[in-house]
Amino acid sequence: MLLTLFSAGFFLLLPGRTMLIQNPAGVASNEPNVPAAQNPIVPIPVSSTPPSVPSPVILPGTAKVSSGDIANQLPLANPPAVAKGIYLTGWSAGSASRLNSLIALIKRTELNAVVIDIKDYSGYLSYIVSSTIARDSGAFREIRILHPNSVIKRLHDEGIYVIGRITAFQDPILAKAHPEWALKNKTTGEVWKDKSGLEWMDPAAEPVWEYLTSIAKDGIDRGFDEINFDYIRFASDGDLLNIGFPFWDGKTQRHKIIGSFFDFLRSNLGEAKLSVDLFGLSTVNHDDLGIGQVIEDAYENFDYVSPMIYPSHFATGFLGYKSPAKNPYEIIKYSMDRALERLTRLTTTTIEMNGTSTIKKTITRERAPDEQFRAKLRPWLQDFDLGAIYNAAMVKSQISAVYDSNGSSTEKFGGWLLWNPANVYTEAALQKE
Repeated sequence: MLLTLFSAGFFLLLPGRTMLIQNPAGVASNEPNVPAAQNPIVPIPVSSTPPSVPSPVILPGTAKVSSGDIANQLPLANPPAVAKGIYLTGWSAGSASRLNSLIALIKRTELNAVVIDIKDYSGYLSYIVSSTIARDSGAFREIRILHPNSVIKRLHDEGIYVIGRITAFQDPILAKAHPEWALKNKTTGEVWKDKSGLEWMDPAAEPVWEYLTSIAKDGIDRGFDEINFDYIRFASDGDLLNIGFPFWDGKTQRHKIIGSFFDFLRSNLGEAKLSVDLFGLSTVNHDDLGIGQVIEDAYENFDYVSPMIYPSHFATGFLGYKSPAKNPYEIIKYSMDRALERLTRLTTTTIEMNGTSTIKKTITRERAPDEQFRAKLRPWLQDFDLGAIYNAAMVKSQISAVYDSNGSSTEKFGGWLLWNPANVYTEAALQKE
């Protein structure tokens, strides 16, 4: 019941918005694809022009290390209890002028957090990490942030909470370097590609888990306050019946594979702050959407769970609305209410979920009175035009719906994040600082 959003190249000049130069990154998609059996994909043309390396952020008076960057940073001393964030591509974060423009927006408004790509949909890393797999696979061929530690310090100096985003199982770079870990085309024996011509890794491949964890550890060491994981799922579009899995046995339920990866991340990353992005439908569906995403699985291991509740991505007829995109308050409020109900039940009772034949799950989560459950909800909200013009009133209504669903409590509420692939945000929708 979702549609598709593409592209950092998708850029509209609209009045009332804070304007930036168009990101040259090609595509910057926050989990656009959906199970093919549920809805058709609606493509938006994007630019494929190769980007140039942006100017790095250079801070005067800082001690340099051999790489030309400054030393690793400590996490933000006083992180916000409720994060109000925006998404930045690696290109935006690595450009001094763009970063300064976005920081100015944050300082003028209630915003206090950013989500920056460490590894995006393409498999390229925004900066060099200490990974031989990344080096040998060519993941450093498009460096976007020359001095990541300096960027983190620049943001921390302004009191901004910094989240590093890592896309997981869609990774064309890794698939080409390690086809033995990637999905296979059963007809040709070559690496399988989705409708967009992009390659995917087998979600059950533990070498891929280890690779992703090594990137996360590097980000934590650098001073990112939190690591966010996206594209944690099975592939959802293309000839799905023609996929061969080198690691998955085809019998273990998909959500158990994804849940095992969640467990792996938590056990290997310790007490680091972790978050995960899920399809918006995970808030209301009680199956795994055919991609392995069950919201209760995420609640067990992440500090923040971020369903992508973009109203434009819900199908005609959802909640009886002909155009869900034109009813953002109602879509967000309903989805958040259901997600909070499920989180509350999970932390207090024993429940049994009976969904489709894909999943039958019994969850027991009895906890001692002094044991606090880890997860809080922090949804992604829509700040791009699809299905409707998302002016200040439309964006603001989504934020209001999040607060109205949560009430006054922050026990299970971690804030909200705005997504626009071009990193252009509606300032009039935000409270002034």
